[in-house]
Amino acid sequence: MTSKDRTPTATAPDAPEMPEPRVREFAAHSIGGGLALLLGLLGLAGGAALVVLATTAGSGGAKAALIVGGVLIAIAAFLAMCGLNMVAPGEARVVQLFGRYRGTIRTDGLRWVNPLTSRVKISTRVRNHETAVLKVNDAYGNPIELAAVVVWKVEDTAQASFEVDDFLEFVSTQTEAAVRHIAIEYPYDAHDEAGLSLRGNAEEITEKLAVELHARVEAAGVQIIESRFTHLAYAPEIASAMLQRQQAGAVVAARRQIVDGAVGMVETALQRLTEQDIVELDSERKAAMVSNLMVVLCGDRAAQPVLNTGSLYQ
Repeated sequence: MTSKDRTPTATAPDAPEMPEPRVREFAAHSIGGGLALLLGLLGLAGGAALVVLATTAGSGGAKAALIVGGVLIAIAAFLAMCGLNMVAPGEARVVQLFGRYRGTIRTDGLRWVNPLTSRVKISTRVRNHETAVLKVNDAYGNPIELAAVVVWKVEDTAQASFEVDDFLEFVSTQTEAAVRHIAIEYPYDAHDEAGLSLRGNAEEITEKLAVELHARVEAAGVQIIESRFTHLAYAPEIASAMLQRQQAGAVVAARRQIVDGAVGMVETALQRLTEQDIVELDSERKAAMVSNLMVVLCGDRAAQPVLNTGSLYQ
């Protein structure tokens, strides 16, 4: 399958209805961290300079004032520098101030925000999640084993942080639920050619899997990039019986094709004999000829010819 770098827009009819998100991502107010770092270092240097200058002061009051001022400036500079953040490519920082969401920093590099805020790192890189081999019953009740891999990434960091308890566990659980649901909706092999099956219609089934996954994990701000089955087989307890069934079906299909071809060859042979007036055959001899040709053409073994030394009717 593949949804291939696009988010499915359809809604799966049987997917659970998720609540509307209460918060959505927006950009946090931040400034370049280079200037903030420079000012912080200058503040620390200024505070240290005032403390050193206090040692040369003559009066005790001036000395105390310089020391107190230098310490306060150094503390303020240090606290201000606590607002610096290193944001790597493929990462984001979710900013909170006293429990309120204040935005997300996605600009990479050194950034500065209010030092009183808390910043939580969230990776926005593309990730893989592969389910374990799941054992479920298909639409016909046959036990089958299947596994899937899902390629996804965090699209909305606010929803990933505040709409679900743990978005990693949420994606894992919902992926397994979607795979199980798809498996019980369709048979491993369809009895009729018009029906969809897990083995015969992999592209269509995995497209439906992507749509259902999108509906399930959208509340967590997650985008499904691609989904695909990595393992699909009958359970070991019925694998041999189903293999015999598939082999029988293949034999029947091959026999049908052989018979169709033999009928066409016999028809052509009779038509050419008639058109070229090679021999005249009555209905009884035509039936015998057709029988012999069908035995020769459809038999598993080479035919043993019988030479007729008498007339055609003996």
